Amino acid sequence: MATLRVDTVSGIGTEGTVLKGGLRFRSKNYLTLPKGNTAQRGRGRGLWSGGTTGVSSNIIQYAELSSQGNTIDFGDLTAVNDSPGATSSATRAVMGGGRNNPSYYSNIDTVEIATTGNATDFGDLTEARSNLDGCGNQTRGIFGPGFSPTPTNRSVNTIDFVTIASAGNAQDFGDITVVLRMGALSSPTRGIFAGGYTEVSPNIGNTIQYITISTTGNAQDFGDMSTSRGNMDNGGCSSTTRGLFAGGFVYPSPYPRVNLIDYLTIATLGNSIDFGDLTVTGQGPGANSNTLRGVFGGRNNPSKQTVIDFVEIATTGNAVDFGDMLSVFSDCAGTSDSHGGLSE
Repeated sequence: MATLRVDTVSGIGTEGTVLKGGLRFRSKNYLTLPKGNTAQRGRGRGLWSGGTTGVSSNIIQYAELSSQGNTIDFGDLTAVNDSPGATSSATRAVMGGGRNNPSYYSNIDTVEIATTGNATDFGDLTEARSNLDGCGNQTRGIFGPGFSPTPTNRSVNTIDFVTIASAGNAQDFGDITVVLRMGALSSPTRGIFAGGYTEVSPNIGNTIQYITISTTGNAQDFGDMSTSRGNMDNGGCSSTTRGLFAGGFVYPSPYPRVNLIDYLTIATLGNSIDFGDLTVTGQGPGANSNTLRGVFGGRNNPSKQTVIDFVEIATTGNAVDFGDMLSVFSDCAGTSDSHGGLSE
């Protein structure tokens, strides 16, 4: 349920009064909207941060997720940054990690989602890395796992967390039990990580693992993806109940890109199921969502793409065209003020 303050309603305002459409007074002057009310759900602003056009980018771009169209310039990250991760509360986005070869970053940036402008410094991750993903809820942001070039090229299994409202360095949350560069999504209580790539043969995985966002600790087994896929980072998005993972590549070499979308029910352990297909194959389709719609911006197939496509999360089927990115992009970090980790 979502609560809306009403200052003036003629003739009514007592607790329990029900209005047309299911609106109910929770107490004097406060209305409770039933879940699914389209006046409250399905809106929201999505951000795509960093990524690569062939060279690393510091661009932040945005779109209103409820209506199709091209992205618009929002501002800049504090540094050019390929393959960061991102998560957000309903008001603030935090973007962490990434790279501009040969440099890898531990820095975390932040912006206020409603106000266009450049990012400012938030703090640092526990370890510099790229190819990570983000998830979280209204209060806590989660980053993990990723890739680090030191001491030797390696995928890392570290999960970090931050308190989104309070700038500062990330703290250790726990570990992914497999070492893969994974995609992530969340409900208000649970974070999910899936798929990914590692330097150890056979290189790609079908693992799905989960955490309870409020409780630090190692990830646990959730199930398996429908197909093993690499480089799932920034490919996950969700409503409060259903999660989607999109794109990636499959084994063996030359690692062909795929257009697959899988879905799962976040509250129920089990394997993911085929949802449909993206309009264009590729890895790194920066994923964004509000409570109704999953939106995928850019990708690498292996040329970078401007394409943005979307699906209705509740209804299986193929993606359709949404619009275009500002330029050709892949590996942008997507997040929004209305993703599935935020309570309705």
